[in-house]
Amino acid sequence: MRREYLSDGLDEGELAPTPLQQVRAWVADAEARQADRGDVAEPMALSVATVDADGRPNVRTVLMRFLDARGPGFVTDLGSAKSRELTAHDAVAASLTWAAMHRAIRFRGRAVPLGRDEVDDYFASRPWGSRISAWASEQSRPVADRATLVASYERYAALYPETGDVPVPDGWGGWRIDCDEVELWAGRRDRLHDRLVFTRVADGDLDSPAAWTVHRRQP
Repeated sequence: MRREYLSDGLDEGELAPTPLQQVRAWVADAEARQADRGDVAEPMALSVATVDADGRPNVRTVLMRFLDARGPGFVTDLGSAKSRELTAHDAVAASLTWAAMHRAIRFRGRAVPLGRDEVDDYFASRPWGSRISAWASEQSRPVADRATLVASYERYAALYPETGDVPVPDGWGGWRIDCDEVELWAGRRDRLHDRLVFTRVADGDLDSPAAWTVHRRQP
């Protein structure tokens, strides 16, 4: 099966002056597309790639919960496989992909832990059931069956009822990607896709124009 990508692509003249401004613009487009057409089910779905102790790659999809000049970020159990791997080797790559829009964004850099205040504030904003799940699941560890997982959830739901406070688990936190490269991919006809890449050339954050240079990659 083959399909032509009939999107408008991305030209240098349309590119925002900083990676942060461009990423935010495309994220806003994806959210608007989902609201309008419903064909971008999770605009914030972020695929995160790490390497394990043997140098083998691992990839999984999380939700991007933070996006500012310091980089994109996500929350997770600090004992999860991804957290253990990032603690041992901080190199990380991630991507946002919106197939219906023929667009993707790739991030490469190093992982840095989220600040405790950021974690606490975000945890407090989660629905009660999601906060209970953070207690109930020992993320990435084996479990005997679903009934065991549900029983753990019910135990913590009784301990922290919906009418009260749910504290942040000690082992719960997150990561931010300190980027050295951000690539914007836009599909075009005949596989002549556009790939415009912000590459770090100096100190500065994702919203510092002088920190980045732009070049085009062949598809």
